[in-house]
Amino acid sequence: MAHDGQDMTMETPVLLEGLLALTAAALPPVDALMDNATTSVRALVTQEGRVSASLIETHQTAAHGLAWLATYAQALHQMQNWASRLEADGKFGEIEQLLHQIAFGEYLWQIYGGIQMNQGEVVRLQDLGLSQDDQRALMDPAVMTLCQSGNTQAARVRLVELMQEQSANVTVGASGLDEELEMIRAQFRRYAVEKVEPHAHDWHLKDELIPMEVINELAEMGVFGLTIPEEFGGLGLSKASMCVVSEELSRGYIGVGSLGTRSEIAAELIIAGGTQEQKEKWLPRLASAETLPTAVFTEPNTGSDLGSLRTRAVKDGNDYKITGNKTWITHAARTQVMTLLARTDPETTNYKGLSMFLAEKTPGDDANPFPTEGMTGGEIEVLGYRGMKEYELAFDGFHVKGENLLGGEEGKGFKQLMETFESARIQTAARAIGVAQSALDISMQYAQDRKQFGKSLIAFPRVASKLAMMAVELMLARQLTYFSAFEKDEGRRCDVEAGMAKLLGARVAWAAADNGLQIHGGNGFALEYKISRVLCDARILNIFEGAAEIQAQVIARRLLG
Repeated sequence: MAHDGQDMTMETPVLLEGLLALTAAALPPVDALMDNATTSVRALVTQEGRVSASLIETHQTAAHGLAWLATYAQALHQMQNWASRLEADGKFGEIEQLLHQIAFGEYLWQIYGGIQMNQGEVVRLQDLGLSQDDQRALMDPAVMTLCQSGNTQAARVRLVELMQEQSANVTVGASGLDEELEMIRAQFRRYAVEKVEPHAHDWHLKDELIPMEVINELAEMGVFGLTIPEEFGGLGLSKASMCVVSEELSRGYIGVGSLGTRSEIAAELIIAGGTQEQKEKWLPRLASAETLPTAVFTEPNTGSDLGSLRTRAVKDGNDYKITGNKTWITHAARTQVMTLLARTDPETTNYKGLSMFLAEKTPGDDANPFPTEGMTGGEIEVLGYRGMKEYELAFDGFHVKGENLLGGEEGKGFKQLMETFESARIQTAARAIGVAQSALDISMQYAQDRKQFGKSLIAFPRVASKLAMMAVELMLARQLTYFSAFEKDEGRRCDVEAGMAKLLGARVAWAAADNGLQIHGGNGFALEYKISRVLCDARILNIFEGAAEIQAQVIARRLLG
């Protein structure tokens, strides 16, 4: 991407001069390209003046590519906002500058040459219907300088030198969050280091449930009532605080970081769609962890197509009888209530006939996991994400009290569930950051300790580069996630931002775990090494809470209007 009159062969300093001005100048060309791409893809999928769902499917690569392009553009904007805040506060040090310039150098090049949707699929601008002439929007001096000199081996190696001087318990680079949130982070990092990390690998290898002792301790720390309003027994904190807590607990072990997810989903459902009586009954119990919930939505033949659920709820006097099958139900055995989606209108075959129930059950144990009448189940053996276990469930005339129909009105279940997606995806993005951070922690330590050819692995530039890119992409995903949380806290619609955070975060976690295992070499393939667990745990992030393809589809449909 060199242009006339500019010599790109010179030795470039590690830190670029006027970095913030350069990165600020690079954003308008990206935005112009994004506008052009949106117009191009919209033309492909519009029929008779309206965006067509069937044409989006026909042109799926273009539509999903647009979602990824928008995600990259938003991630760069949030990095710029992060860097500007740090600069204003006098905290934009060498580590932060290197993270910033490498992020821009790498993502600008990928926008130009091809965005890695996953390890096997690259989307290029021509896939979005753009021509070589359209791509020349990126032939801008600031963009070209950053592409040429932002992400160099020298910059990556210097970043890793600085990372080695840091404490193992901090993030690489200032997070940009306020002091209160950083105090919350420190509290949960301490807990993870002392109570989670020493045991996580054993829980994984033995496929054990996370001990109730941990759940009780987290309850005392307020994890399950973090964002529940104080009037209902919660802490009434922000979604940003939820991100920090989820991030640090997942850094210890994704199973522990995910314990709060079910309570978050259940509380969101009740806050948004419950009656006053339901709020007063259930929210204090969820906040204290007196009641542990599980989400019972997915069915064997539906996957992401929740609108076609077949489990039915039939009126029985004032109550209901539930019959049908559910699968991939996390933490199903020892919970006391299920947020259960079922069809109350048998005449429908879409989302309109679905209702949400707060279905009470008796917790089980290893000998009898599902003791409640009308309900049976079995464990699904899984690669990772084991600390709560996965189950398939069968209901046959399972009894639910009429008072436990969420909101007291049938046919609202799908809409009620949709209202939880923003929070669930923000929280999942935060979990992904935690898993990626865990991969970086483990791999940094191994690369420093392991000697080959007379020196530590970390001294080899390609090993250092892997570690550097983990740190850089972590910060990109982190800033996108915090942004979506801030939007949610301000009461603004953020389904696109939350989707972007989850989409990028999941890919970053998988890449970090995969590169971490590569740094370990053959040892990484041995079950005794923690990185093998992190790899297994990272893989689910691209699937649950909306598979990457579904996530991209949702983002694209919103972008295209």
